Amino acid sequence: MSEHLSVPAWRRDVAATPGAAPDGTRMNTVQLLVRDLDVMTDYYQRAVTLDVLDHAGATTTLGRGGVPIMVLRQERDLPGADPRGAGLYHTAILFEDERRLAASLASMAQRVPQTFTGSADHLVSEAFYFTDPEGNGVELYRDRPREEWTVHPDGTVAMASEYLDPNQFLRQWHDPEEPDAGASAAIGHVHLQVGDLESARRFYVDTLGFDVTAQLGDSALFVSAGGYHHHIGMNTWRSAGAAPRAASLGLGDVRILVPTRSDVEELAERLGFHGIPIADDGETLRFADPWNTRLAVSPETGD
Repeated sequence: MSEHLSVPAWRRDVAATPGAAPDGTRMNTVQLLVRDLDVMTDYYQRAVTLDVLDHAGATTTLGRGGVPIMVLRQERDLPGADPRGAGLYHTAILFEDERRLAASLASMAQRVPQTFTGSADHLVSEAFYFTDPEGNGVELYRDRPREEWTVHPDGTVAMASEYLDPNQFLRQWHDPEEPDAGASAAIGHVHLQVGDLESARRFYVDTLGFDVTAQLGDSALFVSAGGYHHHIGMNTWRSAGAAPRAASLGLGDVRILVPTRSDVEELAERLGFHGIPIADDGETLRFADPWNTRLAVSPETGD
């Protein structure tokens, strides 16, 4: 943890503030710490089809339709991420419809086909998986309309991993003549590698207030706010027993937006009660999960 993070003393001896992650919570951007900024920028711009929104020094911000999605920061001296350690499993970029997703998928097939790792129909979504040049997982997906989801009485959402043929998807939806410039996309969810699900549940559900939407035995947990199928996924498929992360390439931080500044302050109270160090600059609340994966929560508005 960074030395400037602190636990508010005024919250240590009072009852926890009950609360849940508010409706309207959504993922913001994902920061990746990278060794080769030019190669990684080229991958996300030319292959994934994101736009470069800003480039300054050792940092590039990419997005779609003016919406930031990825922040790449060059850190040449850091060691590579441990593939069996805690950290990023994949960043999931959500496209607005099948045609926009197909346009990106076609670009990936044409330019970086060797980075494709699989695809799946998850009932709530259709997803295609890749690995970027520095080993970070990438998911490109689109959601089915919510009215087509199956939501159980306990609030969990029916999800699966059924066969999805990428070639058939492209034949059905890709139109080379349809312009894609300016079409929107965003971070839909982030999937993390964690050391154990019990600790993950205590942190992401009991403390941060996300709702459980699905769980796969003792190996994967999916949580969200506002009834979404999941904003954050966590698994132990490669990382069971992982210790807190040391500084490395790979995931820098995960950024989350909540509706108001009051929501940020309520979260700060809950974190303080649980003894979790925080840093709050009046705009963004920063803290880390039990594996030192860093999160940053900011408001959509200042109210």
